[in-house]
Amino acid sequence: MKKVRNVIFGLSLLLVFILSSCGTPTPEVVTIVVTATDQPATEAPATEAVSTLAPVTLGGPQNGESIKWIDGSVLVYVPAGSFTMGYGGDAPVHNVSLDGYWIQQTEVTNRMYEQCVKAGVCSSPNQELGGPVFTNPSYASNPVVGVTWDQAQAYCSWTQGSLPTEAQWEKAARGSNGNTYPWGEAAPSCDLLNFANCYGRTTNVDAYNSGKSPFGIFDMAGNVFEWVFDWYDAAYYGQSPADNPTGPASGQYRGVRGSSFETVDTQAVSAIRRFNEPGDSGRDIGFRCVVQNPQPFAPYCQLTAQVPANQVETSNSCELPEGVVVNQYCANGDGYGVVQISFGATWEERGTRIQCEEKIENGIRTLVCKGPRGIESTNEVLVCNTACTNQPDVSGLNAFCDAGYSLDAATGACSYSPILAQPAAGGCPAGYVTVQRGDQQVCAVGPGPDGSCPIGLYFDDLAGMCVPPNGEVNAPFGIDNTTLASQTYAGCAAGYTYNDNFQCCQPSAGGVNPGCAPGYAFDANSAACVPVLEESLGGTGCITVRVNTVKCVNEEDKVCAPIDTESRCVANLNCKWNEKAGSCELR
Repeated sequence: MKKVRNVIFGLSLLLVFILSSCGTPTPEVVTIVVTATDQPATEAPATEAVSTLAPVTLGGPQNGESIKWIDGSVLVYVPAGSFTMGYGGDAPVHNVSLDGYWIQQTEVTNRMYEQCVKAGVCSSPNQELGGPVFTNPSYASNPVVGVTWDQAQAYCSWTQGSLPTEAQWEKAARGSNGNTYPWGEAAPSCDLLNFANCYGRTTNVDAYNSGKSPFGIFDMAGNVFEWVFDWYDAAYYGQSPADNPTGPASGQYRGVRGSSFETVDTQAVSAIRRFNEPGDSGRDIGFRCVVQNPQPFAPYCQLTAQVPANQVETSNSCELPEGVVVNQYCANGDGYGVVQISFGATWEERGTRIQCEEKIENGIRTLVCKGPRGIESTNEVLVCNTACTNQPDVSGLNAFCDAGYSLDAATGACSYSPILAQPAAGGCPAGYVTVQRGDQQVCAVGPGPDGSCPIGLYFDDLAGMCVPPNGEVNAPFGIDNTTLASQTYAGCAAGYTYNDNFQCCQPSAGGVNPGCAPGYAFDANSAACVPVLEESLGGTGCITVRVNTVKCVNEEDKVCAPIDTESRCVANLNCKWNEKAGSCELR
């Protein structure tokens, strides 16, 4: 983590804001008042007034329920109740009770954050040395890094949310029973989380399915550290309230939770508390958001079509390249490792602590890699067969749109085109279900071919229809009714304007519609979002070669040895904490 200046940014909006309380423990959230825009070129559909309908009995969201959200993420429901928090040191074990809340299933990705930047709400992240390039499509599904606490909180506010409190974060990570790790009690390994330089840098946010928390949440250990809402106080747990703690009222540092791609196994425990200056950013610090009580924004006017994952062949065959360590030696005080690789393969160093040069001698292609001076080190080189791809063959498969949208097969665009609520003689259209409300039968939105509801809705088992989490069953998703829309929608997110004729949100100048969700990539041939295939740690057609370099000279440790606390030690990328010795050491 390196020191950077605070990023101060202003939001200049032409819309009028109203405050909408999200309830304890998150702060108040800004939502947008519905405003009308010019009519689009196409003719608006005729509307049909909907008479007063009988109430609908809802079962409510259940443990682990999920909804697609406005930034392309998925929110997961964590129900109200108590859990065991802490594990020792500055985090003594105690019971905490929380209200129910929704938390993002993955860390916020580069693609999600870019949407907020283009909407004019968020400022661009800092480009950190060794971190992924924010706008590079290859890293679209990697967590965004290089963001300060203020930048992270601004993004969450844009999504109706806030950074999670320490308590919210820890419950989502450990479950109600207080697991040591998100997945349980098994020791950390490279198939459960991205840590200890298993991969050497950030990975796709949904890459570690086996390491999910009890609520089905990814990367609550490994990949990147995560900002949380609270100010940090080492003594806070001794005085915090038992119900919905939100942290101290003020402080010097903000809380940071989780672990990163470089964290050693002893530091991957979910209850470990960390902190950092709120103006700092780093190549290994990201975030996710909590939305306490999601309010139904109007649908987007346009989305990209999607090929359901259950239609795609998930197997992948690809010839892996050669990558073998054939030698190691010392020269001029530096440690070197030599890797033999295939002709035609691409390669790159993982991280900044190893530097490789390519050589071809006697018909053999090698990489001569120099490690860090003065320490024994294990680093990685990624070697890839560029002929491989992680995008499946989707030719012949049908893309679909959520209910309420019509597909333009030529462009892959799903355009919002709500229907009249009254069922026709043949019943409701595809994507809708017939619901009995008193003495009337009406059409309501149902799940799509992939089993999910449209953005902002979950499938309520008792009601048998897709509804918003706040229980506003009269919100006319997919139904053409301008009066109900103006009464029940919470408008549009900042950077989008409400089209009164079509009852949907469209990007303001320079903005964009949401891109593909994590686990999907845009396929130009099918003009749709398609699921990406399972990847190895290195990626499709790639292998990760571990290169050991020896310690060739002794150098005095002036960086880590003077640090006398575990929390400050693990905050330094060059250091690791020796639990037995109670000391901070160079990695």
